[in-house]
Amino acid sequence: MTQEAGVFLFGRWKLYPRVLRDVSVMDLSTSVLGQKISMPVCVGATAMQRMAHADGETATAKACQAMGTGMMLSSWATSSIEEVAEAAPAGLHWLQLYVYKDREVTKSLVKRAERAGYKGIFVTVDTPFLGRRIDDVRNKFQLPPHLRLKNFSSSDLAFSSGKDFGENSGLAVYVAEAIDASVNWEDIKWLRELTSLPIVAKGILRADDAKEAVKIGVNGILVSNHGARQLDGVPATIDVLPEIVEAVEGKVEVFLDGGVRKGTDVLKALALGAKAVFIGRPLIWGLVYQGDEGAKEVLQMLKEEFRLAMALTGCRRVEEISRTLIRRHQVLFSKI
Repeated sequence: MTQEAGVFLFGRWKLYPRVLRDVSVMDLSTSVLGQKISMPVCVGATAMQRMAHADGETATAKACQAMGTGMMLSSWATSSIEEVAEAAPAGLHWLQLYVYKDREVTKSLVKRAERAGYKGIFVTVDTPFLGRRIDDVRNKFQLPPHLRLKNFSSSDLAFSSGKDFGENSGLAVYVAEAIDASVNWEDIKWLRELTSLPIVAKGILRADDAKEAVKIGVNGILVSNHGARQLDGVPATIDVLPEIVEAVEGKVEVFLDGGVRKGTDVLKALALGAKAVFIGRPLIWGLVYQGDEGAKEVLQMLKEEFRLAMALTGCRRVEEISRTLIRRHQVLFSKI
């Protein structure tokens, strides 16, 4: 239900275009955490991409490099931090990070990202436990035997031990055993002291949490409901975004993921104050279709749709996208 709403509720925000603006020459570029990208559409962290295509995350990295945008690599990737960096040496990479019970594991991931040239850490703050994912429970989810989480050496942390998880989702058991449910703001302070890389808090949906994150010293906030797979009933990220943007008062960059399917969705998010959006499922669909070429095609489609949406709302540059372009409409439901 929450996943469907995340897509549907973009439609409640209506665009009010400006006209006669001379949009013959346009510039879609922007920056994220100080790094220039060709468009405000980046690829978010989606785990275990070799389940979608044999080349997995390395194919995604190549597509992002070709399109001049950034990729967030999941800690639970089936390609390692180093493999992704080597596959796209000129690409822009960030690491998505979970806080493990063993802080040395967490520290090692951060230091490897630094050495591999990654430009930021997106720390996931909404997963002390894994949400109840019904399909994963029904399927007793675990990785196929030929795959493992490549950022870890032990079979348990690599989710490749072959153990019997009974009637549970194997991933839910993995999180309960490995990820620290006691994680709190002090751990974000610890991470801030650990690295000089920019840090983004991924998974914030409340203004008070956003303010606390800014106070602690993060460089950005990713408004995210974890693809609507953590807690059913949370709001769509597009509806929460204005509240978070207002709360941070321009002190840090704000990003959005969840429900982005069209170029107009990108424009709406930027009009509400996001610096860029991150996509997940659409990228995986492209990966399944044709590897790096399929992923590139998805990004190209979004870029051209965004270009057209900008032109038709009278925006020549990303900086011209403003709150004046968008208003929220009530959704009326029939009782019939």
